[in-house]
Amino acid sequence: MRIRVVSFSLVIVSLFFVVGSICAQTKPEDEEIKVDTDLVEVPIVVSDKLGKPLLNLKKTSFIVYEDGKPQEIASFSATSEPFEVALVLDTSGSTLAELPLIRRAAQNFIASLRPGDRVSVIAYKTLRDAGKSVPVSEVIIPLTDDRTKLNKAIDLVQTSFGTPYYDSLVQVAERVFRDPPTEVFRGRRAIVALTDGVDSTSASDFEETKELVGETGAAVYFIKIDTQEFFEENLLGDCTVSKRFSQSQMRRYYRKFVSGPKAEKTANFCDLGDFERLAISKKLYELADSEMKDLSKVSGGKVFPIADLSEARAAFKQVADEIGTKYSLGYYSSNERRDGTYRKIRVEVKGMPAGTIVRFREGYTAPAN
Repeated sequence: MRIRVVSFSLVIVSLFFVVGSICAQTKPEDEEIKVDTDLVEVPIVVSDKLGKPLLNLKKTSFIVYEDGKPQEIASFSATSEPFEVALVLDTSGSTLAELPLIRRAAQNFIASLRPGDRVSVIAYKTLRDAGKSVPVSEVIIPLTDDRTKLNKAIDLVQTSFGTPYYDSLVQVAERVFRDPPTEVFRGRRAIVALTDGVDSTSASDFEETKELVGETGAAVYFIKIDTQEFFEENLLGDCTVSKRFSQSQMRRYYRKFVSGPKAEKTANFCDLGDFERLAISKKLYELADSEMKDLSKVSGGKVFPIADLSEARAAFKQVADEIGTKYSLGYYSSNERRDGTYRKIRVEVKGMPAGTIVRFREGYTAPAN
């Protein structure tokens, strides 16, 4: 009888240690998953006054502030760590005849990235729906470091007779960067878009796009094509054969730039004279320029203007060079309130010479309960 009692006791004790061991292992893991969700990721570029990147900086070189309060840096990645890049190719409008040039420039960009960098390609195409042409954004290939597959994907890029530009950035946020990055890519994501930034067909608007892209923590780079002259040359004259504004562009123009109950509005392009067409075009291009500057600045990215697509290759090389010199850090906010408010970020680098330029993600929206 005593042997049975001892055996039963040993079983109970063994179970106690097994359960305790499981709990001890599970709890930290659960906590880590929760904490990782709240990590604020900040991409950073540091250069001298001439724009030359400053490399070999350490974690101790950086100080990060949120709403003016210093934060403890929890993670740090040097410039040598790999990146994940969403490459958005706008193949609409004046780019229709330049598709081979766009493909070559994109393939050169991928070739200039480092081993270990992962890329996804997003482009536009036109579908037929109920007898109508519908421009859509398409993820041609998800994130991969397989250069052969990426080059084949770029060969599949088509053209579009509309510009779902906002939708393509939303698609990056909701599909390409939907899941949190793995440890090696944490704080090291970028969106690189070759576009003029003038949306014509998206279901999304800029405010929604900016919020969703901001949640990814990705630095946003624009290679901005100047298509305004080409567009306006074909905008004037006989309305039945000229280029025209889409309905969404007309609505955006009136919403942004025309106010008051007595403001004259028309949805019919043919009711607009040449002067009005040029005025609307000017405002839409100014709006696109402002939005690209805004999105790149708050994310820690940059706008690279080009006059035409012949300059795209050099611009892509500049973007690839900058991505290769980017630091990133992460911190857990000392402000634990989950109130959905916007928090401002500021980064300082210690011991730098006068004229040092520091670009970084300038803020984020806190999670809300």
